[in-house]
Amino acid sequence: MSHALERGLTSARDCLEMYLDRIAGVGHALNAVIVLDSAQARARADAADAARRAGRSRGPLHGLPMTVKESFDVAGLPSTFGYADRASHKAQADALAVQRLIAAGANIFGKTNVPKDLADWQSFNVVYGETRNPWNQECSPGGSSGGAAAALAAGLTGLEIGSDIGGSIRIPAHFCGVHGHKPTYGIVPMRGHAMNVDAAPADISVAGPLARSAQDLALALEIMAGPDAESDGAWSLALPRETRTHLKEFRFAVLADDAEFPVDGSISGAIRKLADDLRRAGAQVDEVASPVGSREGYELYLALLRGATSARLSDEAFAQLAAKGGDPAARDYETLMRRGLTQSHRDWLGANNRRHDVRRRWRAFFGDYDALISPVATTVAFPRMPGVPKPEQRFMIDGAPRPAADTYYWLSIASLPSLPATTFPLGVNASGLPVGAQIMGPDHSDFRCIQIAHLIEGVTGGFRAPPGF
Repeated sequence: MSHALERGLTSARDCLEMYLDRIAGVGHALNAVIVLDSAQARARADAADAARRAGRSRGPLHGLPMTVKESFDVAGLPSTFGYADRASHKAQADALAVQRLIAAGANIFGKTNVPKDLADWQSFNVVYGETRNPWNQECSPGGSSGGAAAALAAGLTGLEIGSDIGGSIRIPAHFCGVHGHKPTYGIVPMRGHAMNVDAAPADISVAGPLARSAQDLALALEIMAGPDAESDGAWSLALPRETRTHLKEFRFAVLADDAEFPVDGSISGAIRKLADDLRRAGAQVDEVASPVGSREGYELYLALLRGATSARLSDEAFAQLAAKGGDPAARDYETLMRRGLTQSHRDWLGANNRRHDVRRRWRAFFGDYDALISPVATTVAFPRMPGVPKPEQRFMIDGAPRPAADTYYWLSIASLPSLPATTFPLGVNASGLPVGAQIMGPDHSDFRCIQIAHLIEGVTGGFRAPPGF
């Protein structure tokens, strides 16, 4: 679209109107784009077209219409995080990532739906209602960037940005058949993505792009990444570029399943087929064991994840959880979650030290391999279950119910050691639902992960539109 705009084959206004028409038409039932700024967006599109006619361009996204996840501040628009008492909220300034996209020429014309408090792998709340998956409207689009992924898959927007602390970019990308990139921790500033304007950046949480192609991820990440001059002005970012252009030049590790956190056969089978395709392309491919035990990684990630999200709890909610006690030997998800939310600072310090050791093990692992490919989740898009608390959610894995929380293990592989992870589509399963996987690499190998996803598009065919969209 940007190339067409640059060559004068279309206009910024026509691109915007196309998306607005699709949102009102085929996209209406999905409820993915839940805030529109149509009048101002039309004015900005007309200004972008006039500037181009005059020979002026703001950057690589000049005139491109796009949306952003509801939780990112856009001046004058609400950032409710799905809370009813924030329904009248209006942001005073743009989030820094949004500022950078606008400076590159993007026309932010709306916002996409999220679950309350960004805390579910579904996207519904009392302010905006429920978002549906364009591949099957009885299924979840994922969360918390579910509206973003659904809008992209359905052709309701050109580009998106999401956030990810517990799979919130990767799960929706996998469920909706689009691309998403969880960056190395800290390379994309989070300023303007919090209910408290002055909140410190959260541990583990990152912001990154979602798109229909890997090349679009690279374009957006290039724009979004870099230090926040307000607090990080003493350093600069120079992410290594990936110069290899053939799959045969890479050494791949593949982790397709796990005995303790099993993956549905439609996902593990698709990943093993990809491994065979990579071998045929001349790449070195080994099915490996993780250097971090699955139970170890799962429990440590939950301790640190819930240590980070405990900041969202009210004092009353924290006190109620802390008073529950429980069996100190229990290791079920609900107990681990409560333990992490109420842990002492000394316990958190111990968990953080163990994380440091995990990072060391992954650095050694990536001395032998360029990238690791694994599932994103234990399931494809699951049937909607709004109102079911996360600890009670169950996914059907090869016909048997399993705790939905098993998926945290697969998310922990990248999130625990703060590694980059690019989610990419592999195709669809026998039920017609998208199947995705994630590519992970060492610290700051973001463009390597994205480049590999781009090369894999040549094997899998990349993004395909859902039927009817």
